[in-house]
Formats: sequence, C-alpha cells, structure tokens
Amino acid sequence: MQVEAGSLLQKINDPSDLRKLSGKELEEVCTELRQFIIDIVSVNGGHFAASLGVVELTVALHAVLNTPYDQIIFDVGHQAYGHKILTGRRDVFHTNRILGGISGFPKRGESEYDTFGVGHSSTSISAALGMAVASEYKGETDRQHVAIIGDGALTGGMAFEALNHAGIEKSNLLVILNDNCMSIDPNVGAMKEYLTSITTSKSYNKFRDELISVLAKISKNGGPDAYGWAKKLEQSIKGTLLKNANLFESLNFRYFGPVDGHDVNKLAKTLEDLKHIPGPKLLHVVTLKGKGYALAEKDQTKWHAPGLFDKITGEIKKSVSDKPKPPKYQDVFGHSLVELAEANDKIMGITPAMPSGSSLNIMMKAMPNRAFDVGIAEQHAVTFSAGLATQGLVPFCTIYSSFMQRGYDQVIHDVALQKLNVVFCLDRAGVVGADGPTHHGAYDIAFMRCIPNMVVSAPMNEEELRNLMYTAQLPNQGPFSIRYPRGNGVMVDWRRPFQAIPIGKGRKLNDGEDVAILSLGAIGNEATHAIQVLNEEGIHPAHYDMRFAKPLDAELLHEVFRKFNKVITLEDGCIVGGFGSAIVEFMVDHGYQAQVIRLGMADEVVEHGEQEELWRVCGYDASSIIMEVKKLTKGLKTSTMVS
Repeated sequence: MQVEAGSLLQKINDPSDLRKLSGKELEEVCTELRQFIIDIVSVNGGHFAASLGVVELTVALHAVLNTPYDQIIFDVGHQAYGHKILTGRRDVFHTNRILGGISGFPKRGESEYDTFGVGHSSTSISAALGMAVASEYKGETDRQHVAIIGDGALTGGMAFEALNHAGIEKSNLLVILNDNCMSIDPNVGAMKEYLTSITTSKSYNKFRDELISVLAKISKNGGPDAYGWAKKLEQSIKGTLLKNANLFESLNFRYFGPVDGHDVNKLAKTLEDLKHIPGPKLLHVVTLKGKGYALAEKDQTKWHAPGLFDKITGEIKKSVSDKPKPPKYQDVFGHSLVELAEANDKIMGITPAMPSGSSLNIMMKAMPNRAFDVGIAEQHAVTFSAGLATQGLVPFCTIYSSFMQRGYDQVIHDVALQKLNVVFCLDRAGVVGADGPTHHGAYDIAFMRCIPNMVVSAPMNEEELRNLMYTAQLPNQGPFSIRYPRGNGVMVDWRRPFQAIPIGKGRKLNDGEDVAILSLGAIGNEATHAIQVLNEEGIHPAHYDMRFAKPLDAELLHEVFRKFNKVITLEDGCIVGGFGSAIVEFMVDHGYQAQVIRLGMADEVVEHGEQEELWRVCGYDASSIIMEVKKLTKGLKTSTMVS
C-alpha cells in the first residue's frame, strides 16, 4: 500500500536535499519521516521500533556527511528504514520485505548508499574498519566511515574484537553507540550496567557538553602539540569525574557522550565537530526505541516487529477464525521444555538474546535459576552449554538456525569432539519469510550432518518435536540437534504424553507404488497435502517421514530402494550437502540404482517473501511436488495446482 509522505519529506530525493535545509526544517523532516514509517509499517508490517528510535540520528548523519562517498554501516539493519527512505527509496518503501520488493535490511546490490550488507549482529565495526583502512591505503584522507551499533549488538564478541583492532589503527573511524538498553529483548550483562553508570554521571555529562567542539577547534587549528596536550588533559578530567577508567578510552578510542539522540540539531553539530578529530572515535548516543509511538515506547519487545496494526488504536491485527489454531513451534518448544525440566532437574535452558523469539522466556519465568539469556553471543552460548554438560547437566541451547552459523566452531570443537550431551534446538529452520537471505535457516542440515557424533533430526509436527526433545534429554545421547520452522504447526491437540523415538528411526506414513517421497521435517506436510490431491487422481506415492538426516534409518531405506526406482527427497533447506544428498550417498554406498529428484533450496541465494511464496519459488510446495510426481509417473499434467 502506497502512502503519501509529508510535504518536506516529498522533496528529499537523496541526502543532498537534506543539506539545503535549516535546523527547524530538519526537525520537521524528522517528524514527517517518523510518521511515514508508522504509516507504512502499520499496513505492510516489518521491523518497527528500532527505526523510530534513530530517526534524528539518521537525518543528522545524512545532513552532515557526504554520503555515499562517506560511508555509513548499520549493525544488523533493523534500524535502517529511515536511511532507505532518505536515500531514494521513499516511493518504493511500501514494497519493503515483500516478494520482489526492497529488502528489509541494507543490501549492497540495492543502493550505493547501502555500503555493507547486514542482518546479523555485531559486524558493523569490523566492516567499517576494513573500509577505513582501505580508504587510508588509497589516500582518501577526507573520507568518513561510521559504524552505528546498538548496545545490544555490543555484547557480541566480534564487536569487541573489532574495537580492539581499531584502537591500534590510525584510520578515520567513528563508532556511534546507539544506547537504548534494548536489542529485541531488554539487554543483559555487565556492559549494560557500565553504560548506565556513564549515562547517570551528572558531573561528567556537564563536562562533556563543551568538550567536543573545543577539541575539534584544537584539532583544526592548534597543531599536533596543542592537540596532544588537550588529549592528556581530557583523559585526566574524564578519569576523575567518572571515577573509573573509561572502557573505550582504554582501547584507544576517543570517547564522546552521552548525547541526546533525539535532538537532531545537537547531533548534527556534534557530528560536524567530530569530522575534524582524527583517529578512532566513539560517540555515545542515548535513544528511546520506539520513539514517537507511545505504545512502542512502553513495550519495546512487543513492538520490535509487531506485524500489521491499527496506527490509531495500536491494536495488532490477527487473523480471526472460529477454529482453534495450532501453536507456533517455538511455543511448543517453550512449554515442552518446562514440562521436561520439571521432571528432570538436570535440564537447563540457554539462548543468545532471543528469549521471546525462541520462547525460552517461558522457562525463564518459571525457573529463573535454570534459564539463561547470555546476550548476543552465540559462540559463548555454545561453549557455556558445553561447560554445563561436563558437569552432568543437559543444556537445551536454543538458537535460530541462521545464527547457529556464528557458533559453528564451538559446536565442533567444544561439543562434538567431547561427545557432550548438548541439545541444539534450531528455531527458524528453512525459509523464514520476509527477513530474507540473512535469516533463512538454509544450511544447518548440511553443516550439522558432517560433524562426527552429532544427531541431526527434524520433527514433522508438534508431537514429534516434543518427543524428540524428550529423547534428546535421555542419558548418554551426546550432541543432538533438532530443527523446526518459523510459524505455526499443524496440530491443535499437540500436548500429548512424551514418548521416546529410537535414534535414527523414521516412519512410513503412506504405502504406494511407482514413486517414494522421503521427507525430513515439517515440510513433509506439503507432501501430505500433495498426496491427497494425487490420490484423487489415482496416483498413489509412498511417503516416508525420515525424522533423522543422521543417522539415517537404514532399514527403511533398504525397503525404499528395493521397491522403488523413482524417489523424491524433500527438505526445507539447501540441497547441496543436505538431506537429499544423504539419501543419494546411501544409495551409492549400498549399490542401489534409482532416479532421485532432490527438492529443496537450490545452490543460490533465496530472496525475501512469505514462506509459502518461497516454497513455491524454490519448487518444493505441494504444487511442485505434484508436478514432480507426475513427471516421474504419468507425464506432466499442468491442470492440477494447489492454492
């Protein structure tokens, strides 16, 4: 849905238009930009509160810097909607996150203003430093490089690694710390407490108000000796007022702030001054996530990405149905984990900053001493879990599939090599929808099944998820991964008694002739739908829910390859090295010959869109399965499609 922008915002076709405006007009642009984001996201969906919180910062940056020559790198990118609107994409912003539309994150192929593709946390400082060093090498001494990172993303180890490196470089780098005490959920850890101590130091805040412009003038006019003297004086005063060494100063960053992140003219003045101060700098900006929309200000987690809503009443729109709706897989995980933990006092829960997204918050509320949010730190989450496991506990480490990639070395080195009983619950496995390529859980089957000692499993429905979780916490199971998709399941009556599933044991759902469909995980429900249609046309494929990509059910596969010479494999993941590849390997290793069609994500980037749309685009929705079965059996018929 197209929405008309305010009168001033309509005139901003690129950032150079901002540089012609007065301070009062910049304030008006901020008001119109914030309202435009509210208008569009309320009817189209998307990330919401983060972009509202950085409206003034975004306007100030583009008004002061010479973008795109000066380079802005956003961390994660949830907060980049204002940036997109101001950089020539206002009139297509209504296509944000829609199939064929613009991306919900900065994307290099989309605009020259998107200097670095993002989506995962804590990458911005490393990328900006690389750009800054490259500019210095090329003699581009007038070029500015700015990394905008939230205090939540600063809990990621990679951000600290980059700060440590940047402190020994002389490159022109500005890190802007967007401090709002939030990632998706409220931030945790010592960094949060440290930043709070800085922002509440009244004496220091009074001192720093005059500091930036003074140093900028000295840097511009006073020469190196005066600048060095001023720097020593500044450090001495800071240390006295804060009563502690400044963390960022100890890493050789010039620290400035905290500054009000909602005063666009003060921000612009500060940024203009900082342009003239050489070397690595950090500007601490305090913002309010959801700024300008009262409900988002009050409940920032709920309004991180609320879906469609009434912008006047704030009512979040939900589909209305008289029929009971199956639960989300993540909620089945959350409630089932509490049930298991009540019966087994060895079970612990761990998540890297996604308690609400993974539903571990259910256990955190019920058993706060047994569930841990470790911050945006996937590597730490995995090895912390490994440490728990060495002491006889059974940690359930719940991580989004795409974020599991960030802790892969730890899975191999700290868990699998030591055969520790860590249960990896990989939420958002498969295509995730509008978040697109950075968030699709495409690779976990492939990268987990190549690790020795690892069990790789996927439930077809909520009952199987519960039973796999129950199986994984039994004694001496070793490393165990369970993948499940984003969104709702298929069972209303899902809370059934736990039953153990033999490791590596699948099940035959339908007998049939001519062709066998082997599915892994919840995408198998598309095969069930397809088979219902095919049966009505007199075609009867066999269907096997394999449950495990590793170990495979050898007995079941011998049955399949002895009976069928036409086989279709189905997975919601990459086909290179995935479940279908495992089936082909079994076939070759055991001397069978058959025509095997692998349905899954091809060896290419899958863009954003609704899950069902992407299943169709990738060729493994029910309609695609029907067509493949017909190709293998009675020839292609194009008349039958499934909506």
